[in-house]
Amino acid sequence: MSSIRQHFEENGQGHVFAHFESLSESDQKKLEEQASGIDLTELASLVRNLVQSPGSGNEAIADNLEPANVIPLPESKGGNPTDWKEARSKGESALRNGRVAAFCVAGGQGTRLGYDGPKGTFGVTPVLKKSLFQVFAEKILASTRVFGKPIPWYIMTSVINHDETVQFFERHEYFGLPEDRVHFFSQGLMPAVDADGKILLSSPSEIALSPDGHGGSLRALVRSGAVRQMEADGIDTISYFQVDNPLVRCIDPAFIGFHLLNGSELSSKMVPKAYAEEKVGVFCQQDGTSLVVEYSDLPERLASETDENGNLRFNAGSIAIHIFSRSFVRRLGSGKDEAARLPFHLAHKKVPHLDENGTLVEPNSPNAYKFEMFVFDALPFAANPVIIETAREDDFSPVKNAEGVDSPQTSREDQLRQYARWAKSAGIEIETDDTGLPSFAFEVSPLFGDTPGRFASSWDELAHKPELTEGLVLV
Repeated sequence: MSSIRQHFEENGQGHVFAHFESLSESDQKKLEEQASGIDLTELASLVRNLVQSPGSGNEAIADNLEPANVIPLPESKGGNPTDWKEARSKGESALRNGRVAAFCVAGGQGTRLGYDGPKGTFGVTPVLKKSLFQVFAEKILASTRVFGKPIPWYIMTSVINHDETVQFFERHEYFGLPEDRVHFFSQGLMPAVDADGKILLSSPSEIALSPDGHGGSLRALVRSGAVRQMEADGIDTISYFQVDNPLVRCIDPAFIGFHLLNGSELSSKMVPKAYAEEKVGVFCQQDGTSLVVEYSDLPERLASETDENGNLRFNAGSIAIHIFSRSFVRRLGSGKDEAARLPFHLAHKKVPHLDENGTLVEPNSPNAYKFEMFVFDALPFAANPVIIETAREDDFSPVKNAEGVDSPQTSREDQLRQYARWAKSAGIEIETDDTGLPSFAFEVSPLFGDTPGRFASSWDELAHKPELTEGLVLV
């Protein structure tokens, strides 16, 4: 018996190899490789603490919970334009010195959108239907041209979409980015277990594995060697965003600057919540420590609580836009610091699996437990965390659902509103409705302009540089 099989036997998981002798040599090797990637000590602890121990309820987290401290926008109450100008200058300097990398979490499929393929390949823009990946690539390329230094882009995929994602970039010649500056790696996997903590099999030769959540991105950055590569390239600042948000400013000099000026290990963006029940996490403070409380965990009485002006007290919505210091990622992602490890969260799901007779069971109700980490759980471990306000209309319009809120339609309309605002700021007459939606569709590539100022500058140059019209499409 191999050492890995013996290890599983000794830890009560020997059933994983119940069909081993009937497998081909290649399938035996595959199963042992999958098993070798599972930390059974960690798994036993998760089962004991999450599956077999009842939770304490949402109200338990409410003790001493206060709204987070936020740096407001210059135009908001309390915002200081001088501070923002200084931060922008600091961030631009870091970009000119090649200290910044972009990092996109892109392990998901477009299933909820009714789309068959990696979500990043989904066509999202109003006219040309450019993919999410192309939108981000053009934003990164635009910043490299402005600041004169290449910005490496790290993309975390998953086992279900890695090859298809890489092939997509190859077909599109990396959208103009240098091939050696785009780095792909897969996130980690965790086994699904039943109520007794037994690992489930999806076939005689395969463990039922699932991605370990966006919080697993920190472990993946370390394990893949990405952090070592960053260090070799002089990168100390990592701009994190998720693949479903085409409005995100992948490279935001002011955000970078606030992070660096404050000596922060982790900085985050927030938007004021649109309404009390909005499904976003909320930045809070508890006993002086910053943290994000998931919308499902925030007690309703706090979610709807208002101040003397009638505004939501807990209104700092988390939108999954962060900046990490490279050293902080190494510390958390390595797992060596016992006092700084991201917690796992439990999800009760329907997972097809083999029963004790080797028959595949398709459950009608949740039958298994999955474990995943959330990246915002890193916040309490960070020194000098910074939270800045951003405008929703400039930074956040995700594509999550096929219809309704956060759908392709709402995101495309938000993109059109942004283009119209930029055009008006450049003195161009644009007819819009009461919501700012223009009366006709047009599209602006980030290569033409990715801020109002750059759009206006490009518009002024059109007479002398007609090639710029390639980034502006009217219909």
